[in-house]
Amino acid sequence: MTNQDHAFTLDEATIASVHAAFAAGVLSAVALVEAYLARIARYDRPTGLNAITVIAPTALARAAELDAARTSGARLGPLHGVPVIVKDNYDTAGLQTAAGSKALGDHRPRHDASVVRALRRAGAIVLAKSNMAELAFDPFETHSSLAGTTRNAYALDRVPAGSSGGTASAVAANFGLVGLGTDTGNSIRGPAAHLALVGLRPTLGLVSRAGIVPLYAGRDTGGPMTRSVADAARMLDVIAGDDAADPLTRTSIGHIPQGGYVECLDAGGLRGTRLGVARQISDTPTADSEVSALFEAALRDLAAAGAVLVDPFVVPDFADLTENLWCNTLQHDLDRYLAARHPPYPTLRAIYESGLYASYVKERIEASLAQPPRPEDHEPPCTDLYTDPRRRRLRAAVDAAMDAARVDAIVYPSWSNPPRRIGDLASPHGNNSPLLAPHTGQPAITVPMGFTVAGLPGGLQLLGRLFAEPTLLRLGYAYEQATAHRRPPAGFGPP
Repeated sequence: MTNQDHAFTLDEATIASVHAAFAAGVLSAVALVEAYLARIARYDRPTGLNAITVIAPTALARAAELDAARTSGARLGPLHGVPVIVKDNYDTAGLQTAAGSKALGDHRPRHDASVVRALRRAGAIVLAKSNMAELAFDPFETHSSLAGTTRNAYALDRVPAGSSGGTASAVAANFGLVGLGTDTGNSIRGPAAHLALVGLRPTLGLVSRAGIVPLYAGRDTGGPMTRSVADAARMLDVIAGDDAADPLTRTSIGHIPQGGYVECLDAGGLRGTRLGVARQISDTPTADSEVSALFEAALRDLAAAGAVLVDPFVVPDFADLTENLWCNTLQHDLDRYLAARHPPYPTLRAIYESGLYASYVKERIEASLAQPPRPEDHEPPCTDLYTDPRRRRLRAAVDAAMDAARVDAIVYPSWSNPPRRIGDLASPHGNNSPLLAPHTGQPAITVPMGFTVAGLPGGLQLLGRLFAEPTLLRLGYAYEQATAHRRPPAGFGPP
């Protein structure tokens, strides 16, 4: 992939570097796909990483079509030739969409999820589907009856978190240029933090949920998982916006920057910014001392880059406001999804009775089946982001505290503890992601904040007001550029 004037390096490649190599004539989409497929073949199963469940059989043919389009002078999309790792709960036309469950192993949707369709229209290539925690249940591990256990690329005896751990380990190990995850409570930001990635949970309603196998639809969203903030912004430029198939996306109208999210990136973007340090979230008796030290170093770096820290930032009555907010609507949401697709097991109860699932999800499925089928019959009723009084109270309290402190975003570690060892469900996990964004609907981004002495990644999380993605991307980019914490995992060298 080189000539005497130009060179392309696959390791830690970005959308910008790939497009520059395309323009220079030193790289083709076919060559790029072949390089990623070679890496997957050499490093995924042989190392035990086990991040990939299925390769898209059309990837090379699609790459050839895109190369022909470039040669012919056709207008190219903003993600032209970009190979994407897609979590196994996004509908991909003609390709397995099983949400990690053997019961759905033969499910091949006729149509793409809205987000996947938008990526393809922008020129992206669906390269492979990634393993996930079965039915997206587990925030801590990524294990499924369909594909087994995914490991952390930085330490193969450690977890990648869940449920988007397959996408996270695949992108971290450079099996694809960018990835798609979903986040109900943690599942983009948690795995991204454990794998030294950028993970963005968008405002609920900014990105369509249509065609994503639901966990709890009122809190589910899709989003990018990438090795750089710029690539996350480039993906968001394509996937954000109103979609008739998901009525909640109407709320995004008027909130997307006219110049796009990439135009919001600014290496000096922390200067003059006020950040609230949410020690209410991270300062717990079980917080790991090394992760705490990484966070304190991150705060110093933020201040050195020009941010004003409001420390501590306090939301009054925080413990009371964040108690008992979850709604187990899986039976209703999944049955509605399955009814439109006619898979072999068309309801959650049918899946349960099939026995085709990992043992650890049995009790979770039983708990879901025990709930009233209709969300409005739950006690208290499960309504949406804008009508649920519990969610509105929490969001109002966070907004009021942000206004009072005049902060642009609040900041805390995505995890207060490093990745656990595989099989360890007893030691402190320190998962901070489920406390706010899933319930308030507010956007949050995690960016790499360094490594422990043992080389385990930590993630810094920034949370903003509804539709504050331009602010979060600007701040995350400035921090990323000032610190350059991202580094690839050892043991996944060039093929």
